[in-house]
Amino acid sequence: MLKALFLTMLTLALVKSQDTEETITYTQCTDGYEWDPVRQQCKDIDECDIVPDACKGGMKCVNHYGGYLCLPKTAQIIVNNEQPQQETPAAEGVGAAANAAATGMATSGVMPGGGFVASAAAVAGPEVQTGRNNFVIRRNPADPQRIPSNPSHRIQCATGYEQSEHNVCQDIDECTAGTHNCRADQVCINLRGSFACQCPQGYQKRGDQCVDIDECTIPPYCHQRCVNTPGSFYCQCSPGFQLAANNYTCVDINECDASNQCAQQCYNILGSFICQCNQGYELSSDRLNCEDIDECRTSSYLCQYQCVNEPGKFSCMCPQGYQVVRSRTCQDINECETTNECREDEMCWNYHGGFRCYPRNPCQDPYVLTSENRCVCPVSSAVCRELPQSIVYKYMSIRSDRSVPSDIFQIQATTIYANTINTFRIKSGNENGEFYLRQTSPVSAMLVLVKSLSGPREYIVDLEMLTVNSIGTFRTSSVLRLTIIVGPFSF
Repeated sequence: MLKALFLTMLTLALVKSQDTEETITYTQCTDGYEWDPVRQQCKDIDECDIVPDACKGGMKCVNHYGGYLCLPKTAQIIVNNEQPQQETPAAEGVGAAANAAATGMATSGVMPGGGFVASAAAVAGPEVQTGRNNFVIRRNPADPQRIPSNPSHRIQCATGYEQSEHNVCQDIDECTAGTHNCRADQVCINLRGSFACQCPQGYQKRGDQCVDIDECTIPPYCHQRCVNTPGSFYCQCSPGFQLAANNYTCVDINECDASNQCAQQCYNILGSFICQCNQGYELSSDRLNCEDIDECRTSSYLCQYQCVNEPGKFSCMCPQGYQVVRSRTCQDINECETTNECREDEMCWNYHGGFRCYPRNPCQDPYVLTSENRCVCPVSSAVCRELPQSIVYKYMSIRSDRSVPSDIFQIQATTIYANTINTFRIKSGNENGEFYLRQTSPVSAMLVLVKSLSGPREYIVDLEMLTVNSIGTFRTSSVLRLTIIVGPFSF
């Protein structure tokens, strides 16, 4: 009986001692969680936000309780909002220990980070709050806001963590502290409880060293030319091309629009351009400017008389007394049909390149005018017995440098007598032998030019026809006074 009474009193004393004494139990938050000092509980870490390049190969990062997922970019995520999610599971992802802690079952388990979890009885009461890194503070109901009164109390932290001034385990940033062992050519990446050594962008790890990635050997990086640089590369284009906005593709430069260097016509071609000139011009040696073509120097047969070079073209000129026809040929102007200075008693005679005025009555005493250009010596006059019976005045025009021999004029008897003989001769005007009279029939003869003549010049040639009868009792003569005007040019 006494023994039973002693055990009862001892039990009551132990219970009273536990009620008045504060109990502090520490444990870490599981991997993927961190302590929230405001809400006084563990909260999920968004690794997609803090871990650089969490997912590779074009995958997208999706944060998840206690970790993250790498999913294809086309994946769809469906969230079931009907079932409540445990906001701060003290041991999510640890199997039975996590489930027990969430349901209040009396179980406990060791955390992967090296800490420990409180029993279910400890975390199920209303006074329980989950501390940073999942340690549990059980407070006395008489003073629920009081924190541990011993600031020098040491807590056990996992590797890569250290105790803070608030007696919580916090991550050690080895990269900032300089306690990492990354090489000088590597980049230190701080992780929760650890760190990683990575090569900078544009480099790849080969053994223990970071070597440059030659992007130019991995087609198709650049459209035309690739230039590798330490840790990077850039694209270049051939002359006549420029990089597009994507810094990869090369597009043709339209030099005719951007900076037209051609003096006249510009034609864009792929990667370059060519210049052309208008008619009458030719490209200079620089293949950009145009020089006038002096057509007059290229040929002496462009114009009949004179070629005049002009910018991009040429024109033909004719001498006075001529006009240009069909752009290049010279044609005589008949001044006698347009304007002339001949008097009333004069007749106008046009020749190649000009005109002349001759008297309408060319007869000289003792001759008298019987018809146009025909003068007759009266038989009643004794003087006429020794003179030609008649003189007929004729005019003709020839060009300079006419080819020889050339038939130029025909003379023929107008009256034919029976039993008569006609002979023809050049009576005067052929002192230098330029002409020759060839009899072509008993009543006609042809004047032949045997020497080339140059003008302007006038020749007066008397062609005489002698007529005698067969018995010699009758003899007469008549003269054709031919005025030959040689023009100044060969046209």
